[in-house]
Amino acid sequence: MKISAQDEYGLRILLRIARAEGEEGLSIPQISEQEGMSASYVGKLTRALRMAGFIESNRGQKGGYVLAKSPAAINIGEVLRSLGGALFDEGFCNKHSAGFKICTNSVDCSVRSLWRVVQQALDHILSQVTLEDLMGSETHSNEALEKILQQMQLQEPA
Repeated sequence: MKISAQDEYGLRILLRIARAEGEEGLSIPQISEQEGMSASYVGKLTRALRMAGFIESNRGQKGGYVLAKSPAAINIGEVLRSLGGALFDEGFCNKHSAGFKICTNSVDCSVRSLWRVVQQALDHILSQVTLEDLMGSETHSNEALEKILQQMQLQEPA
């Protein structure tokens, strides 16, 4: 399983904006310089984040991107879906039918069951994580994420 560059960089841009000081926000050139990405790529990702409602832009000489809502209200699962989509969705089988019109395993597929369960588990975990959980140091984020995992384990039926 791979996390796409778009997922990684989009999340990094969102964190960079969340951590920015001041009300003006960050411009595309500022984000580009701070993250070591091309301005055009930052523009593409900020557009996706803006269209999904996570950030908004302030125009003008001191304009830039700011969060559209509080970090605690930004769900990481939603962010990743807006950037790259799900690991597995129902249309997946149609795209991977190995040259046939329909997959030869479309009626009885244990692999599809695997991907569906993996996606559900991933969605469940990511739905518990907010941008606020990732805003601190790595140690702070680790502690927040471990706490989420522990709470999830307590909720599992025995």
